[in-house]
Amino acid sequence: MDNVVVIGSAIVAIVAAALAIRWVVRSRRGLGSLTERVTHETLHTASLASPALRTGLDRASAERSLRHLRTLLGAPAAALTDTEEVLAWEGSPDLSAHAAELARRTVASGSTEVFGPADVLDAGQESLFGHAIAAPLNVDGVVVGAVLVVTDAPSAGLVRATTEVARWVSGQLELAELDKSRTALMEAELRALRAQISPHFVYNSLGAIASFVRTDPERARELLMEFADFTRYSFRRHGDYTTLAEELRSIERYLVLEKARFGDRLRVTVRVAPEVLSVPLPFLSIQPLVENAIRHGLEKKAGDGTIVVLAEDAGNECVVTIEDDGVGEQPDRMRRALAGGSDSESVGLGNVDQRLRTVYGDEYGIVIETAPGAGTKVTVRLPKYAHGIER
Repeated sequence: MDNVVVIGSAIVAIVAAALAIRWVVRSRRGLGSLTERVTHETLHTASLASPALRTGLDRASAERSLRHLRTLLGAPAAALTDTEEVLAWEGSPDLSAHAAELARRTVASGSTEVFGPADVLDAGQESLFGHAIAAPLNVDGVVVGAVLVVTDAPSAGLVRATTEVARWVSGQLELAELDKSRTALMEAELRALRAQISPHFVYNSLGAIASFVRTDPERARELLMEFADFTRYSFRRHGDYTTLAEELRSIERYLVLEKARFGDRLRVTVRVAPEVLSVPLPFLSIQPLVENAIRHGLEKKAGDGTIVVLAEDAGNECVVTIEDDGVGEQPDRMRRALAGGSDSESVGLGNVDQRLRTVYGDEYGIVIETAPGAGTKVTVRLPKYAHGIER
């Protein structure tokens, strides 16, 4: 009986082992071929290093990305440097004492360099890893640093791999510079927009408030608070983006001030779908369009005028329209305004259009429908979710 139990246990163990082996084999097959698995692991490792490098080359980004770069190269130790010093060292042995000088020589030559024990080790020092390979980091034609790896034997394959990794890192750093340039351009355009809008609006708003000071002091005080809140939002210094809800609140304050100036001549309708209130968008993207509608559509019209602001849910997008029944405009003039012309009759249109296209791509931007005597309708499509856009 004991023998039967032992044999039975052995059979169970063999079956369990067979099932386990079968499961492992199937799992490995599910991951694809060896080449596919290696490709996946390489791309995954590169993706882990990318976010830090996209912020630029400094100590923080070097320290966060270097571990993944060393994994890509399979080196016992590696370093990232700028043109003068080591920004981060990862692995063992620590031969960073000579790394800065090796990087400077690589930066000076502008090409991948291979160094032997005489360059890497101190006098009398012995190490299995007495060689180094350094490849330059090139951003827009300027060498800004180097990738350096330590090895026991500088094979041709490792030299090529180090060079390719350095090129990939250079590409990430160029994207970081592009992001910085785009941000600087948007900030400059926003400053220009503020300068363009503010004098006209400030003059008219203060004039409207002054007209109530003696006849209705309480009304004047309320308008002054609206004006303060509006200018606080328009001239704030933090953040490139806002939410549609915040932009619309600012627009409502603006319209309260304009209604104080126009009186019963100005009729306003604002309708907003709750689903789009949290949509992020570039700061001051909608308010200039509303000002343009009043300043160049209704202000020139005799009699009453109406402006309608709609924000609608359209699946993956939000569609905002600003429509007035004002004097309208020549389509050619509007085309010139969107193209960046210096026409003073188009407050901020080209500026807003350019910023929207910079952020979302050329498929987005302002669409204008207008004709003399027919009013104007401006449509803006905004993606609800866009990579890298946060409030």
